[in-house]
Amino acid sequence: MLVFSLSLVRRRPRQLWPSSRTFVDAKIKWVRDRGLDHAVEKEKHLRPMIALKNFIKSEPSKSLSVSVAAENKDRLLLPTRAIEFIRRYPSVFEEFFPGGAGVRPHVRLTPEVLRLDEEEKLIYDSFDHRQDAADRLLKLLMLTRVNKLPLHIIDRLRWDLGLPHDYVRTLLPDYPDYFQVSTITDTIGSGNGSETLALELVCWTNELAVSAMEKKAMAEGDPPYKKGMPLAFPLQFSRGFDMEKKVKKWVDEWQNLPYISPYENALHLAPKSDQAEKWTVAVLHELLHILISKKTERDNILCLGEYLGLRSRFKRALMQHPGIFYLSNKIRTHTVVLREAYKRDLLVEKHPLMGMRYQYIHLMNKEKEQRKSAGAPNASSKEPNITQATKKEDEDEGEEDEDEESFELSDSEVEDDSDEDDDEEEEENKDKSEPTLRQRPLRTSVRQGAVGRYSNRMQDKVSKFFRGSECHRGDNGGARSVRRLDFPRSDRRSLPDRRSYT
Repeated sequence: MLVFSLSLVRRRPRQLWPSSRTFVDAKIKWVRDRGLDHAVEKEKHLRPMIALKNFIKSEPSKSLSVSVAAENKDRLLLPTRAIEFIRRYPSVFEEFFPGGAGVRPHVRLTPEVLRLDEEEKLIYDSFDHRQDAADRLLKLLMLTRVNKLPLHIIDRLRWDLGLPHDYVRTLLPDYPDYFQVSTITDTIGSGNGSETLALELVCWTNELAVSAMEKKAMAEGDPPYKKGMPLAFPLQFSRGFDMEKKVKKWVDEWQNLPYISPYENALHLAPKSDQAEKWTVAVLHELLHILISKKTERDNILCLGEYLGLRSRFKRALMQHPGIFYLSNKIRTHTVVLREAYKRDLLVEKHPLMGMRYQYIHLMNKEKEQRKSAGAPNASSKEPNITQATKKEDEDEGEEDEDEESFELSDSEVEDDSDEDDDEEEEENKDKSEPTLRQRPLRTSVRQGAVGRYSNRMQDKVSKFFRGSECHRGDNGGARSVRRLDFPRSDRRSLPDRRSYT
């Protein structure tokens, strides 16, 4: 249970929308949510597994030397040595020696993962998914004030947006009326003012510039939704969370403030006002709704915030609204989760691509579950040939719970020196962004052209899959491995060589 302090001065509002913060001194407890932690933890190693799978599949022989995989460890985001990672998931990767002894080990994909890969390819190639991915990317661009984003920022969100790994080549050219690639000056991170490629919005689309909160209010229709009316964000708290009365009173008043769409320009609001904070929360809320996983690493959000001049605002909103956003410290990173999108560790609405990812997770854990269910006396001798480095990684997972006290968001982290810089940056960008928005041509019709040409048979398969796609999840998909003490000791001192010769 983590505690951080919020010290803000109460002032009397002078306008309809308060120009200053009205939150009193309070302490808010950040309570762990085991269900959401598990939602994050069960996807551990999924991205490097998919990256290695695609790398192997891209080879003409559909196999790869383990040494080549080791050379590309950083690019593939492998958490351990390549050989250790391959042997960790025998249901996905098969190690073999082409041509007999004396040859370096190679790796190929198992029939099970190849079958899943074919289903995944059907999704990526379908018109429904391509249109959905383009719409999500367009909505992301419309969330920015200058209607353009550096490609390196989009690359950070590519996985969570459900974009193909080569989206610049395979997706963008088919939507010239949505966006175009241009060159801008990179002023964040290590850019140092150098030129970089960016994705620029071509036409503003009113049909897509509607937030999830507005859609929900329109669907309920009681009372009929009108622009600027108060909309309250759904709140869900971890079990054991206790809110002070004065904090609850402020939250109720804050929820009753007018809802300003994240797609609207809110630069006229005082940066540190309650109304500006509600707009900032609306931006983060919509950003997470755009993502198919409804979560992403905190660094991705802060990188986007730095480009928009809202980094400190994003930090503050994530810290002060634990009923809307949950920050998990599992898998050695900080992940922001949209609470309302999950019921325990499962997505309320599963995107077909997320259903495929859950099937990959089930396959990755298949052998572990088989060993667990077998419970044989010699089960310890059947474990994969995992070295001490991999075993230490498993031990570190258990230590995360003990080290949770080190996970803390302090006021100094939020109220940093960049606050004033952000405010100045907003004033400088105000004159730039407003003319840009006014000059944008409005898109008046929905895109009619179909992307790609597929046979009727292929379209029927894809449509059937989208209608019947369900989350294929094992009962213990993200469970920890069984403790060694749970099995009788084996007389065998060494692990068998799992490699096969072909």
